Amino acid sequence: MSLRTGLLVLFWALAATSSHHAWAQQPELPVVSAAKPVVRDIVEDDEFVGRFEAVDEVAIRSRVSGYLAEVHFRDGAVVNKGDLLFTIDQRPYQAAYDAAKSQVDVASSLTQFATSQLERAESLASSGNLAASVLDDRRRESLSAQAQLQGANAALRNASLDLEFTEIRAPISGRIGRRLVSAGNLVQPDSTLLTTVVAWDPIDFYFDIDERTYFSYARDARERGGTMQEGSNNLDVVVRVADRNEAVFKGKLDFAENRLDNASGTMRVRARFDNKDGVLQPGMFGRINVPGSLPHRGILVPDAAIGADQDRRIVFVLDDTGTVSTKPVRTGPNLDGYRVIREGLTGDETIVVNGLMRVRPGVKVKAEMVTLPPKAETAE
Repeated sequence: MSLRTGLLVLFWALAATSSHHAWAQQPELPVVSAAKPVVRDIVEDDEFVGRFEAVDEVAIRSRVSGYLAEVHFRDGAVVNKGDLLFTIDQRPYQAAYDAAKSQVDVASSLTQFATSQLERAESLASSGNLAASVLDDRRRESLSAQAQLQGANAALRNASLDLEFTEIRAPISGRIGRRLVSAGNLVQPDSTLLTTVVAWDPIDFYFDIDERTYFSYARDARERGGTMQEGSNNLDVVVRVADRNEAVFKGKLDFAENRLDNASGTMRVRARFDNKDGVLQPGMFGRINVPGSLPHRGILVPDAAIGADQDRRIVFVLDDTGTVSTKPVRTGPNLDGYRVIREGLTGDETIVVNGLMRVRPGVKVKAEMVTLPPKAETAE
C-alpha cells in the first residue's frame, strides 16, 4: 500500500468516526400528544351561586286572643289548605255570639212592631183620623228600629267572625314547622307566632347577575322572542346542590327584577323547579347553570392544553415542521369536559394537548396525533 493510499484510508476512517459520534450526540426530539380542537355548535353556560326559597311562606298567628285549647297537627307534617291547625278556647266567643244573636232577635221584633205601627198610622192618616205629627213619630220609630236591627246584625257578624277565628286553619298547602306555643298558653292576636307553613312544590331559586351579564341575557331573550323580566321565554336551566352524587335538577327561568340594585349593581333573577319529592329545601344553596349565549360555532380544547404566560392564557401550536409557537387565547366556561375558546383560535390549528412541560416556543417536537372526542370522558 502506498503512502498516499494509506493517508486516504486513515482520513475516511476518521471522518466516519467523527460522523458516528456527531449522530450519536444529536438529542432526540421531545414527544408530545397533539390534536385538532373540537369544533361544533355550542351554547355557552354561565354558572351562578344562589339560594332556594319557598314560593309561598306564611307565619301563622291568631286573630283573636285566648287560651290555646288544642293543636291538631304533627310537627313537620304536610298540610293542605284549610286544614285545622289550632283551636282557641271557644267558650267566651260562643257566649258573645249567642248574646249578639239574641240582640238581633230583639231588634227584629222591635222592627216588626214599629213597621206594623207605621202601617196602621198611615191607614188612619189617609182617612183623616190621625194627626200628621203622630204619623211622623211612627215613621221615626220604624226607621230607628231598622237601624238597630242593622247594628245588631253587624255585631252578630263580628261575633261570628271572632268565633270562626278561634279555629286557625292552614292558609296554604305545604310543610308545617314545629309548634311554637303549647296548649294552655295565652295567645295574643296578631303578635304570638304559632308556627310557619312553607310551600315546597314548586320551589324558587334566586341568584344575582351583574350589569354586563344582564345586557347579554336581555339581548338573547329578545332573540328568543321574550324578555328577561318574564323569564326569557321559559329558558331551561339546571341547578346542582351540595350532594355527593352531584344531583342535577332541571327547571325554567321565569322572572327577573325590573331594576338593578343601586348598591351592588346586580339584578336578582329567579328560576322555578318542580319539587314533588321534597328534596329541595328553602334556604339551601346551589349552583345554577344558565345558557349564556345563543347556539354558535364553538372551539373547545382540554384544560390540560392551556398554559399560562404571566396574566395571559396560551396554547402551544405546531406548524408543519413540528416547531412550537404560542397563541394567546381568551377562555370561556367549561362545557362537556372542555374549555371554550372565545378568541385566539380558528379551529384549524394543531395544538399540544399533553406534554406542555416539554415544549417551549421555537423548539421542534415529535407529535403523536390523537383525536379528541366530541365530549370529554370526564364529562360523562
